[in-house]
Formats: sequence, C-alpha cells, structure tokens
Amino acid sequence: MALRRPSGRDSMAAVRSDGPHPASSLAPVFDRAWAELAPIGRDPLTGGYDRSAWTTVDGELRAWFRAQAGTRGLRVEADRNGNQWAWWGTPGPGAIVTGSHLDSVPGGGAYDGPLGVVSAFLAIDDLRERGITPVRPIAVVQFADEEGARFGVSCVGSRLMTGLLTPDGARGLRDADGITVAEAMDAAGVPPERIGRDDMALARIGAFVELHIEQGRALADLAAPIAIASGIWPHGRWRLTFHGTADHAGTTRLADRHDPMLPFAATVLAARREAERAGGLATFGKVVASPGAANAIGSGVEAWLDARAPDEGALAGLVQAIVAAAHEEGAPHGVCVAVVGESHTAAVTFDGPLRIRLQALLGDAPVLATGAGHDAGILAGAVPSAMLFVRNPTGVSHSPAEHADRADCLAGVLALADLLANLAC
Repeated sequence: MALRRPSGRDSMAAVRSDGPHPASSLAPVFDRAWAELAPIGRDPLTGGYDRSAWTTVDGELRAWFRAQAGTRGLRVEADRNGNQWAWWGTPGPGAIVTGSHLDSVPGGGAYDGPLGVVSAFLAIDDLRERGITPVRPIAVVQFADEEGARFGVSCVGSRLMTGLLTPDGARGLRDADGITVAEAMDAAGVPPERIGRDDMALARIGAFVELHIEQGRALADLAAPIAIASGIWPHGRWRLTFHGTADHAGTTRLADRHDPMLPFAATVLAARREAERAGGLATFGKVVASPGAANAIGSGVEAWLDARAPDEGALAGLVQAIVAAAHEEGAPHGVCVAVVGESHTAAVTFDGPLRIRLQALLGDAPVLATGAGHDAGILAGAVPSAMLFVRNPTGVSHSPAEHADRADCLAGVLALADLLANLAC
C-alpha cells in the first residue's frame, strides 16, 4: 500500500470534524477489559506476572483475546505461527494492523504488551462510536512469545512470520525443563510442523502500528503523555558458559580451585564498565550455576548477556570487549569460556511516511528512539511500521512497579484511533 501524506480529508481536523472525542466515554470499557485481563498469570504476593508462551496461562490469555474480539463481532483467526488476529472487515491486501503481545517476562509488569492489545480493541470502539466505517480492513494482532522468557529467543511469532527465524531453529528451542517449542505448541493445539515464513499474512498488511508503554522515563521528564518512536537500537542476546571444575567447598584450597563463578563475577563488572564506555547497555539478568549446591564449587556457570547500543558498530565493539574480558578473567583460574550468539536484532528506523502522518496528527509529540525490542521492529523490515509510546511515570518496566496512568492510556487510544482512521478511511 502506498502511504499518502496527510492533507485535505486526511488531516486531524477532518478525522475529528465533530471535535475531540471525550476520553471519558472509553474509560468504563478500558476498565472492564483491564479488569478481565489483570488476574491472568498474576502472582498474588508480588503483583508481578508470569505469562510464558504455550502454557496454561498463555491459553487463558488467548481465550481473553478471542472473547474481546467476539464481543465486538470481529472475525478471529490464528496464523500458522500461532499469532492471533481479530478482523474488522474482510482480510485482504492493504489492511491496517495494530496490536502487540500478551506474554511477559518472569515477574513482569501489567502494561508491557497488553496495553497495546487493549488499546487496539478500544480504538476500534472509538471509530465505531464516531460512525467511521473503514475502507480498508483493520486487524488487531496478538503476537506469540514476544518476550522469549521461556525459550530464550524474543519475538518468536513475528520472527517466524517474517522469516528471520527458521522453522527448525524455532522448533528445537528448549525451556529450562527440556521441553521444545515444537512439543509446547503441539500440547497447546498449534501444529508445529506448519510454522515458518508467512507470505500470505505479510501480503495482507498495508501498515502496522504498535502502541506500547514507554520502557523508560523520557516522557515523564518531558511532561508529555505520548511519543512517536523513531527507531530501535540494535540489540541481542549471547550465552556465555564458564567451564570450571567441581569440588568440595570445605576442603579445596583456594589456590587449587578452578571456580567458574569468579571469572563470571568479574565479567559482570566488566560488562558494566564497557557499556559505560560505549554509551550502550549490557546486562546479565539470568545465570545458572552447575551443579548448584551451596557447599560445592561449581563445575560451570551459564550466563546470558543482553547488550544494546546506539548503532551496530558500538554494539559489536561492546560485545567483543565483554567476551574478551571473560576470556581474560577465566585464564588465571583455569576456566574456559564458550560464547554462543542466541539472537540479534539489527537497528530499526521506522517508516518515514507513517511518522509524518503521526507527527501531523499529534502535533508536538516528542520523537524518541528506544533500546527495547518490539514486534514492530521485526515487522519494520517487511512492511511499513510505526510505534506510539505511552508515558511511564517512573520509567520502571519488566517489574510489578510498571505503570501508566489511565488518562495517558486513554490519550494513547485516541491517538491510535486517529491514526487508524487516517490510514484506513
């Protein structure tokens, strides 16, 4: 679909010729949808969420999606990779697609992903209440396994759809219990033999826009409720394995130890130091010690590095420096280090014409780059894509403390509805 610059009937004034739609009319619908979604996968003690892909909780989330679509009379389908779609109008080329994901990191927050799905449904409500009938079909999508919390690779549903992840590569991924993606999908009733690049689904998308809570506090500092995304930093995950020698913690002299925990700890500090030098980000957020006994020196440590930087050169230099530090720290302890790259997402610049439309509709809304990965970043290489961010007052994300004020959420819904009307009518 060729995108037109906003002018004439495409202007915001034309879209909202009857004046701004009161957000208060959407508030009860927002509250109801949020209340139905909020208990699913929530830990009653911490308030955090555990919504991993292809689990019982994931099945409840998918049922919620079908119910939301059903109450609106939208046609629901799941594609070959398990992504869910709800259609307003007949599916076909040039569709305007919006949505996000429903899964979470372990102990995650309520808004990361679900806000974009809830907002997509409410944007359709808003358009209908205004009497707008789109010329192009509009679809709400819920991408499978965006966080990669269970199997270690992020954005699995969108990577499979665009061909950035091979079917065999996806099917062979294993969780901590040794269960493969293929086994988990099969148990959930999604045939794993069908997964792979989905040219039919891609051909139907004229444009994709994802609304998401900001995973930082730039908007809080700028006193703005909504921002437009300019792009996403390149980022990836690397698994570092430190191979040592198991031994007794109470009898083995310090000089005789080949303890993998020591070079690992030094590498964590090196990662922080190198990230500061590169102007990037480096995090070891997951670590597994083997055999994991409190009274034993470990035989090995597996640790996952998440690294992000403003450009590809800075990212490559950052990872190279951290890996070099790991080898350097391991040598004096007789510890060998092996490194495997598990995922990489190249730098993303979102579609220029879509950003022009958003800027025309939202006026002086800030334009921000982000270090957080999203399905929109995966799709950006295949279809025109854009993102909207909703203010996060504290900037905290991937945590139970993650939050967005309802007024800001509703402002995001209205901005999204305006863009959908602009593109689809």
